[in-house]
Amino acid sequence: MGHEALYATPRVVEDFNDCYFYHTIDLPGTGTVVGPWDLRSGVREYLGGVELRGKRVLDVGTASGFLAFWMERAGADVVAYDLSEEQDWDVVPFAGLDVEAERTARKTHIRRLNNSFWLAREALASKVKLAYGSVYAFPKGFGPFDVAVFGSILLHLQDPFRALQGALSLTKEFVIVTDVLPRRALLIPFLARWFGPCLHFLPDAATQGPKDSWFLLTPRAVIQMVGVLGFTDCRLSFHTQLYNGKPCRLFTVVGRRTVSL
Repeated sequence: MGHEALYATPRVVEDFNDCYFYHTIDLPGTGTVVGPWDLRSGVREYLGGVELRGKRVLDVGTASGFLAFWMERAGADVVAYDLSEEQDWDVVPFAGLDVEAERTARKTHIRRLNNSFWLAREALASKVKLAYGSVYAFPKGFGPFDVAVFGSILLHLQDPFRALQGALSLTKEFVIVTDVLPRRALLIPFLARWFGPCLHFLPDAATQGPKDSWFLLTPRAVIQMVGVLGFTDCRLSFHTQLYNGKPCRLFTVVGRRTVSL
């Protein structure tokens, strides 16, 4: 497969009603488009302060592309990666749930999410490339990358380690993993650094929810996972971002590769 064949053909999207914006973003000629996550004032902290200029970066689970476009403006050559409507979301298979119906509904949502990326890309005159696929099977010939970014995506995956393993097999220098802090770590601040390594299983049979999220990961769990994959020099930081207008506490692990590919 030729390198360019790995990437999706840009889609012309003009109607905001055909889009779902996951991130709040400022677009030329339009102004501020509001999404549930607003990272605009804290994006450097969200990405762990890594110097991205001149780096080839993989943005895993790009959604509306806010991080990808910001990293491009910071001097990176960015490849965005996400599901298309051809792939299935990791829906939690609750007993009694019509999983296929849920997946079909998700495909409609994913198309609107993809549309938001393409509309924003055109408005920003961006050159970010987008590839579609599963996090469990990156395209043959994909990579290599200097940096891989997982921006609040691991909690939505049935197998977060397998997703990390695939992306980091293509990554030469740094991994950046950002996710939501578990509540237990929020209640006792010093535990945020040391608590774990644990994965908190989120789906609850009594409430049949959530249907699209699987785990909350502790910082220690992420550090151990990336360490197994050769990124043993890790730096941990904490920051607050806005989710639906309210502060949400997150952590970022930046891992540096210490064992060569």
